[in-house]
Amino acid sequence: MSVRGATGDLSLTVVIPVKDDARHLERCLEALAQQVRLPDEVVVVDNASTDDSAAVARRAGAQVLHEPAPGIPAAASTGYDAVREGVIVRCDADTVPPPDWLRRVHAAFERDPELVALTGPGAFYDLPAARACLARTFYMGGYFWGMRAAIANVPLWGSNMALRVSAWEGVRDRVHRDDPLVHDDADLSFALGSTARVRFDRRLVVGVSGRTFESRASLRRRFRWAWRTLAVNWSVSPPWDRWAARLASGRRPRAARPTARRES
Repeated sequence: MSVRGATGDLSLTVVIPVKDDARHLERCLEALAQQVRLPDEVVVVDNASTDDSAAVARRAGAQVLHEPAPGIPAAASTGYDAVREGVIVRCDADTVPPPDWLRRVHAAFERDPELVALTGPGAFYDLPAARACLARTFYMGGYFWGMRAAIANVPLWGSNMALRVSAWEGVRDRVHRDDPLVHDDADLSFALGSTARVRFDRRLVVGVSGRTFESRASLRRRFRWAWRTLAVNWSVSPPWDRWAARLASGRRPRAARPTARRES
């Protein structure tokens, strides 16, 4: 039986930025409706879609916001700004979370009052098995390891992440929401800093589309965004300064294992 949070419980608001992705969004919203621990609210941010993404969201009972400024950073930030309390849980329109996803998120924040943010890996549900394995190992693994070295902390991954509203309110003016050429999740990770308590949970796995790998152009675009994200944030605080701050804080780096399977 699915349940919402009880009165006084830590609230979970799911934020989904979307642009012209009605088919995937419908499946994502269906998966959210089947959660063991239901979201307290779902906020879909329509980023100037020309399809019926907004209509799909309304039919599912989601709150729909409109953000005309182009790019995921602007849309995601608008969604986060609308959440007043509790925990912001972020996914993408092509995310398909398992039924225990929100229960795991809720439990993690309830157990650890100092936890600022949480993230986990994904499994590519629409790629052949061999390609999905390679993508999970090299692309996703490369993201978590590479960005960890660049940020000096666990990087958030936009398809599967959560953070406290209080954490967002502390960094909302430091993210590059008006730059559509940055990865919003990595940019937010830079803004949170190297000493924030951010955890990677290898068991917190969601399904995601492998459409990134449909063309070389798509992959090149994502790598350009990665370099842009690094450039704008390293100009403020280079990685050696970030690692120095982390080591000085006494936090020991822990190796993430993004390719592990979710426990049943």
